[in-house]
Amino acid sequence: MKDFLKAASLGLALPISAVAQSFVVNDIRVEGLQRVSAGTVFAALPVRVGDQIESLEIQSATRALFRTGYFQDIQIGRENGVLVITVRERPAISKIEITGNKAIKTEDLLKGMEENGLAEGQIFKRATLEGLAQELERQYVAQGRYGASVTTEVNELPRNQVELKVVVDEGSVAAIKHINIVGNRAFSDEELAEIFELQTTGWLSWLRSDDKYSREKLTGDLERLESYYLDRGYLEFRIDSTQVSLSPDKRSVFITVNISEGDVYTVSEVDLAGDPVVAEEEIERLLLVREGQTFSQVLMTTTSDYITKRLGNEGYTFAEVNGMPEPNEEDKTVKVTFFIDPGKRAYVRRINFRGNTRTSDEVLRREMRQMEAASASSARIEQSKVRLERLGYFKEVQVETTEVPGTSDQIDVEYTVEEQPSGTIGGTVGYAQGSGLVLGANIQENNWLGTGKSVGVAINTSRYQTVANFSYTDPYFTPDGVSRGFNVFYQERDYSEINLASYNTTTYGAGLSFGYPISEISRVGLNFGFSHLELGNSRNSVKEISETPRPIEGVEDFILSTDLEASQEELLAAAEAGESLSLGTPVEPELLNTDLNGFVDVYGDTFDTFSVTTSYARSTLNRGILATRGASQRASLEVAVPGGDLEYSKLVYTAQYFRPLTKDLTLRLRTRLGYADGFGDTPDLPFFENFYAGGFGSVRGFERNTLGPRSTPATPYRLVSCGTENGVITESCYVLDADTDSLAVIDNRREPQPFGGNILIEGSAEVIFPLPFVKDQRSMQSTFFIDAGNVFDSSCGETQLNCYDVDPDFLNVSAGIGLTWITGFGPLQFSVAKALQKNDEDEVEVFQFTLGNSF
Repeated sequence: MKDFLKAASLGLALPISAVAQSFVVNDIRVEGLQRVSAGTVFAALPVRVGDQIESLEIQSATRALFRTGYFQDIQIGRENGVLVITVRERPAISKIEITGNKAIKTEDLLKGMEENGLAEGQIFKRATLEGLAQELERQYVAQGRYGASVTTEVNELPRNQVELKVVVDEGSVAAIKHINIVGNRAFSDEELAEIFELQTTGWLSWLRSDDKYSREKLTGDLERLESYYLDRGYLEFRIDSTQVSLSPDKRSVFITVNISEGDVYTVSEVDLAGDPVVAEEEIERLLLVREGQTFSQVLMTTTSDYITKRLGNEGYTFAEVNGMPEPNEEDKTVKVTFFIDPGKRAYVRRINFRGNTRTSDEVLRREMRQMEAASASSARIEQSKVRLERLGYFKEVQVETTEVPGTSDQIDVEYTVEEQPSGTIGGTVGYAQGSGLVLGANIQENNWLGTGKSVGVAINTSRYQTVANFSYTDPYFTPDGVSRGFNVFYQERDYSEINLASYNTTTYGAGLSFGYPISEISRVGLNFGFSHLELGNSRNSVKEISETPRPIEGVEDFILSTDLEASQEELLAAAEAGESLSLGTPVEPELLNTDLNGFVDVYGDTFDTFSVTTSYARSTLNRGILATRGASQRASLEVAVPGGDLEYSKLVYTAQYFRPLTKDLTLRLRTRLGYADGFGDTPDLPFFENFYAGGFGSVRGFERNTLGPRSTPATPYRLVSCGTENGVITESCYVLDADTDSLAVIDNRREPQPFGGNILIEGSAEVIFPLPFVKDQRSMQSTFFIDAGNVFDSSCGETQLNCYDVDPDFLNVSAGIGLTWITGFGPLQFSVAKALQKNDEDEVEVFQFTLGNSF
């Protein structure tokens, strides 16, 4: 017969001695277990076989088992000498379903529940669920959702399992209807309201959500308000109270802030105390606080930071500098004392890297300016961080210094990086406005296999070009940063497909380049190149390339038509119909080669060129890709040297500058300038070396390459001067093929096409702003922009349209919005722009995009 000694936890306080007698436990048996193992019970049970137990031991055992949290009912009984423990387990959570939540993500809610012991597979505790629901409601209230409610439902399932349903009614965020500041005399309500992040409802509030009350935002606003007064000398400023009231419908919030301004304090004296370590003259140059100034807390704290960094540069990484104001209430002055405690000079024990899943440690370590075993320098540690950011391999770089345990003079430096795409690998399928469908196989990687070397292997084809290219650059050819690279290439390009004059080129060549660092931010470069270029389809395209007429390959006999009464259209129609024409007498081909001034007429159509290019580059940009601060500039001079078929020089200068405007807005200024000209045996600049403008990277809102001078169409019917009298031309004729009695070339008249020029002027001003609703924008950059620029020519032809010498009145101007997004297969670029100023022949294009191009 089993005697039950206890049932349920509610009766633990009852006297058990009445129903239980002392006995020796010969065995212990546990009944009712389903998921909990017997070992777990025995581990928690304070009773062992052989123990003699009484009522107090029974109570202690019951409490111990309840504390495990696995059971909702426990009964302990005796069957002869066996202690029988009968349990009823708490149900397990089989499923958790959350509905109605938008402001707080489901993943975050599930994570919070899991941290509190509520997760699928865990033991269900109703008290925990109810407490979690209340906490969730408090979080919604902190967001200004005063009407939010959270209800829970527990559904029992077979095999002692439950399903949890959490239904969230977030309600709407209460909007701020009024912010009232009481006690301000020195500054108006409007001035102080501008300090607050929280604002009353305005016409942009739907986008910025600045009228939605949040306790955290209000706390930040009050801190900014206090700083605003302290930075202007109000040393006794205080916030007396803050009231936040809610309308009866819980949809409107009214905020009242009571303040006491106090008086303005002037700095009477600035003093240094402690051990400055470095010369006091150097410290004094860092002081932003001066005697006679109105006291400013921000100047005092900034001075402390400057002194701390200066000591950090000397290895005193743990230095502490505190500015202490000592006010004098009688004359409203304040003495500012900077207490300096340099601590011990610290040394770097180890430099560690985290997050570089692709890039090897060696690539990061060679950018370090802070060395291991050397004294720590805040400037060198930060400079190393900036150099890592400029590589362009990482979205973000963070640095942290930690004290080595057990020492007072050693630190470890840890750089944490987040990798980002640094090129293109694999097949390319894309579309680029102006180039059309882009197909090919390519590897263009600026961080080849994580080695930091740049390798490019490409076979690409598009509507306008076919390219085969191999390039290689080692930025650390020598340990001190001398770079070396080389490339070989083959290109076929049809420029008529990208808004240029009708001609094509076939080019192959190679180059060898070196770069040398002259400082941390400056490099000089030297490049030696060779190219072989063949012009094709250039005859009868435009007069600037090849004037007509000239002998046609394979046609040796020409006849002249002297039917001058017929129009060009009539002659063309007669030739196409095979009708007889009034013919003249045969003419020698040499007569057709007089007074030809096109580039091909003078220099031919095949060129071997040897070039030398020198360059200078300087960069203080914070990132290699999508920079947001700093500046860069680059100047290069390319000279096609004597010994080749062409001699010319080409000077190009590019620069950009970033300046923060606000916390979220950054100004970017950009310019690109170019000048080129021929010399020596080639006084005319080769037309295929002209500058072009329009499109991405130039002046957006205008079609790619369409700005600047236009070509002059060739005469499609091969009109020549053939009649002479005493050496004077008196008659014009048309050249015909003697064998077919038809026009030698039938070519539709082309409109004047962009031809480029030898002078380039471009510039733009952009405001970089964050995209709303996009959480991670480190691979994105959106801008408002104004672009301006054009291509000019110092020797325009008499018949060229849209050709001007440098004149600001002919600059093209556009404005719009743009987006650049760095993806795994290259940058995606979009822009929408409107032309604000254009010349007669310029071609506008409002929407422009590029997808999947290599970079």
